[in-house]
Amino acid sequence: MRPVELTPMRRAIGRRMAISKREAPHVYFSAELELDAALARVAALREQTGQRVTLTALLLRTTVVALTRHPALNAIWRDEELLQAEEPNVGVAIALEDGLVAPAVFARDAGDVLSAARALEDLVTRARGGRLRGAEMTEATFTLSNLGMFEITSFIPIVTPPQVAILGIGKTLRLPRYEGDEIVPRSLATATVSADHRALDGADVAHFLATLKSTIEHPEELDA
Repeated sequence: MRPVELTPMRRAIGRRMAISKREAPHVYFSAELELDAALARVAALREQTGQRVTLTALLLRTTVVALTRHPALNAIWRDEELLQAEEPNVGVAIALEDGLVAPAVFARDAGDVLSAARALEDLVTRARGGRLRGAEMTEATFTLSNLGMFEITSFIPIVTPPQVAILGIGKTLRLPRYEGDEIVPRSLATATVSADHRALDGADVAHFLATLKSTIEHPEELDA
């Protein structure tokens, strides 16, 4: 074996993840999301506007809505103190060549699906160009990690300190489901929330996931 030289980013990621797993008692919850209506909404917005709208943008807007209704997950745990964030600034995990960043899309920039799509596209472009702003790297209050574009059906993410929860989304699969006595195909993905049990109990996360599921399955609500 030969030693691998770690980049500063990889060292920082290693330190933060070790702190999170060592200090935060993680608890995990998963729910199945039916995404047929969401995917249809994404396709319709692309056709109507010519804008690059992705499922991640729709998930981002859905997450902002769910956090607004369930602010317990939109908080910071720092120095044995729980601090409630005023707005849901969602960090979006972006893979780079030398590691991973999760800069924030601020709530004011994700007021509907189209604005969330524009903000996300700009954020990804600047992240890959090394042009992120300091506030984007320090002011996220929750993190969304979508690996649906890869062959990952589900995964359990690690909470990003000092946040108290993170949402992971797996690949969308076409699977059979019962509707009454009929079997119908549905587009399904697994959503998993990892939460810091010091700050959150199971009911907090269950209510958040129920809202996330209901909202993304009725995406017309996202622009209301």
